[in-house]
Amino acid sequence: MNRDTTKKIVTTALLAAIAVLLGATHWGFIPWVGGVSLTIMQIPAIIAAVLEGPVSGAIVGLIFGIFSMTQAAIAPSGPTDVWFTNPILSVLPRIFIGPAAWGIYQILKRWKVVGLFVAGAVGSLTNTALVLLVIGLLGYLPWEVLGGIAVANGLPEMIASALITPAVVGAYWQIPGRKKGSDLEDKKSGS
Repeated sequence: MNRDTTKKIVTTALLAAIAVLLGATHWGFIPWVGGVSLTIMQIPAIIAAVLEGPVSGAIVGLIFGIFSMTQAAIAPSGPTDVWFTNPILSVLPRIFIGPAAWGIYQILKRWKVVGLFVAGAVGSLTNTALVLLVIGLLGYLPWEVLGGIAVANGLPEMIASALITPAVVGAYWQIPGRKKGSDLEDKKSGS
């Protein structure tokens, strides 16, 4: 296995573990108005996509979705959690977070800070829009109510993602002494 593949696997696994940690500790759910929570659980999928590509982002998003579905079934925290036991609502929309963020970053990567900011916003917006679309299509809430949720929840989540993504990715890119791959390979070859 080459270094790039190993790096993608390790980065994807690390960000998936962070998504699970955010969910298990409920740090990824910020209490909000009316018993609803704002989520920042989409951010690891966005970061995975920007750092390692759309497949990595989709995998982390998939893990976020599976975790969301499992939590809704095992330890629901609100009355609407029962809806999220449906994988069409809890898993499917989350798979698209990373690829959407990656796509917009590829378009804007010439302007790194702007690209990261917009990738964070688009990844979060993808999550909100697709989850609310599925809620509407399944008839769980009337469409009129979904617009209010999009503004009340979606806007703060989008702002958080837009601010956190460039901060984390920028810090990662600036880590002094960060090497591509492991020193073990160099030691084996006698370098």
